[in-house]
Amino acid sequence: MVTQTRVHLQTWVLLIFVVHVSQPVCVDAPSDTEAILGEPMKLICVACLKREEVKAKTRVDWYYTPNKENGPAHKTHIFKYEYGTPTELNGTFKGRLFWNGSQDLQDVSIRLINVTYNDSGFYECQVFRKFEFEFYSPSTTIFRNFTLTVKEKASVDPTALYSEIMMYVLLVFLTLWLLVEMVYCYRKISKSDEQTEDTVTNYLAIPSEQKDNPAAPVTE
Repeated sequence: MVTQTRVHLQTWVLLIFVVHVSQPVCVDAPSDTEAILGEPMKLICVACLKREEVKAKTRVDWYYTPNKENGPAHKTHIFKYEYGTPTELNGTFKGRLFWNGSQDLQDVSIRLINVTYNDSGFYECQVFRKFEFEFYSPSTTIFRNFTLTVKEKASVDPTALYSEIMMYVLLVFLTLWLLVEMVYCYRKISKSDEQTEDTVTNYLAIPSEQKDNPAAPVTE
């Protein structure tokens, strides 16, 4: 009986562990704010759901407001996702926006291809959710926004540059340390060999009579 109880307990622990591991992890990561001219760019929008909010109808709307130098600063509806269908709206982004969200609709990002200088500006993501609880159906709207700047080449990240420099410094230090250790070990082995050779030479230099007849101990 005790053995069966222990087996059942281990089974339940394993099931709990598997269910816990299989649950998706949502990280509310901000979007990058720099894009490279002519390259694709993922416009990130993450709206994490709680465990009790899994059942929800979701609608996603993306808006774009250009910089003053790119034209009149009015908000334009450029993309929407509703009823499981992504829809690219008419405008300057037509043919260049694609859905890049996750299946559970916690990540509702889109991808922009062939980035141009005119794509610089203010982007806003609106996530409307209507929850389906047992007795009531509340709704909420989540806003995510960022300003995108388009550059000809990627900017150098100081952190990455410092990390690369430190990596090379560490590599040189480890190489020098290894060389010092090799020289030290070589000298130590050579000195040990010389001492052994001197001992053998001294032993061979002793006459055979002294080897066969060791000196008698002195007695009173």
